[in-house]
Amino acid sequence: MRVVVLYNQVSAAANEADRDVLVQAEAVEAALRQLGHEPISLECTLRLDELKDRLSSLRPEVVFNLVESLGGSDWLAHAAAGLFDVLQIPYTGSRSEALMISNDKLLTKRLLRLAGLPTPDWIVPTSGQLFSGGEDTLGRTPAEGGSFLHPTTVWTTERESVLPHQAGRSETTPSEGLFLIKMVREHASIGLDDGAVVQVQSAAQLQSALSEAAHRLGRPVFAERFVEGREFNLSVLAGPNGPEVLPPAEIDFSAFPPEKVRIVGYAAKWEEGSFEYHHTPRRFDFPPSDAPLLERLKQLALACWELFHLGGYARVDFRVDPAGQPWILEINTNPCLAPDAGFAAAVAEAGLTYAQAIDRIVQDALHRHRKMQPTPSDAAGSQAPAPDRETSLLPPGYQFRDQPRPEDRQAVREIVRSTGFFNPAEIEVADELVRERLQAGPASGYYFLFLEHQGQVIGYGCYGPIAATAGSFDLYWIAVHRQRQGRGLGRAILQECERRIQQAGGQRIYIETSGRAQYEPTRQFYQRCGYQCEARLKDFYAPGDDKLIYVKLLGTQ
Repeated sequence: MRVVVLYNQVSAAANEADRDVLVQAEAVEAALRQLGHEPISLECTLRLDELKDRLSSLRPEVVFNLVESLGGSDWLAHAAAGLFDVLQIPYTGSRSEALMISNDKLLTKRLLRLAGLPTPDWIVPTSGQLFSGGEDTLGRTPAEGGSFLHPTTVWTTERESVLPHQAGRSETTPSEGLFLIKMVREHASIGLDDGAVVQVQSAAQLQSALSEAAHRLGRPVFAERFVEGREFNLSVLAGPNGPEVLPPAEIDFSAFPPEKVRIVGYAAKWEEGSFEYHHTPRRFDFPPSDAPLLERLKQLALACWELFHLGGYARVDFRVDPAGQPWILEINTNPCLAPDAGFAAAVAEAGLTYAQAIDRIVQDALHRHRKMQPTPSDAAGSQAPAPDRETSLLPPGYQFRDQPRPEDRQAVREIVRSTGFFNPAEIEVADELVRERLQAGPASGYYFLFLEHQGQVIGYGCYGPIAATAGSFDLYWIAVHRQRQGRGLGRAILQECERRIQQAGGQRIYIETSGRAQYEPTRQFYQRCGYQCEARLKDFYAPGDDKLIYVKLLGTQ
């Protein structure tokens, strides 16, 4: 297969951050050759007309898009992807819309906050400075006092009535404390050093710091409340069963002296002779006590993937405060693919080779392109649903089975136990449902769907019709073995259960779950899959443990 490896033009005077794209292009080209493809490296400039002609002559089957900037600005990186859209050429990574949004840190933060996802509070300059008063208008409403906060526009938890995410009250006033000054549309940690973290006592001081930074950097800037604590990077890689969250990585700041600000700035990434470069290693080993936090980070990374409609590969950066609350810092839709970078390290930690990761990125690009093309039935106006991605693309060795076997009782017990969510009595209930099905068959009212990998049961779903209803079904259980989670398998099982329920005449699916904080990832999973919470029964399971009932109308999103 002919693959154009497209990268942005790099000048002779470029810094280490800009030159890194050449390292990525070389590594990707080598991996593509190893996979048996025909790679052709091509430089991209602002002359998109020339690029269009070149692509027309080369006729690639896919473009591996490594364009990180154009004309010296990250803000234009999406332009090349827009050209691929116009030419209808498959290309790797996220689509042009996601690239444009994620390259604007302020727009990214607004969408995160509006979606109820945790991101630190931020402040932007107002009229008379780099931004006008209308720069930050998306979703704004007057503060409780009846007017906007001036002279600086502040997005904070003081507006909990208009922001879905409630991050908790701060003991400081909105414009007091530690803030990190960032450029709005530039990446690679440009401009980030110890001086970017400022301690202010008032809005006026922060406004002054923003003005100075904007003048010095020559770019739009904003201030983000600095989260002191741990820093994590979670890489996400597309796969045949949907996005897979690779092993989480934490930046180790233990060698930093107490007075030094703990950030991964420009020096830590690009200046090989610096203290920061040699004392910010990543680690993948965590104690068992971190398991709930890591699971929460994985769920948030997947939520970002879905919210921004990402593709191919991505990285989500987090800070975790001393209370254990994660905060989303940035979403990187085109993280560095150099062999010594964090994404490649996470790939290796997941047990994949670099070439395997590149192959998955390419295959995802081709698959997404095929899904967007009209089929003959589309042209004829057919309304037949397309096969579910997770079902139709189960890789070799994966398969569904719907007839229970005696040995499934032990498999179900192990799967449910491995999740860490259920107590011994609940594990017994899961086993009992399998036993009843084995004894009574369909008359039991319990139907099972087992997902097997190379003959081993790694996940399952249990559902059944609700007596005395017309088309209502209960989904009793859905679980994936802990070692297989984060690969989209739970969604694959759920979608296949939904398909079979619909074939059986089902119109609505009901799911019951706990309201405890431990089940927050579970509830978010159902919501992302189109389920809505219709009822809450207070103290149903135990005092303080409510029962939440979710429902989905089949045929809706």
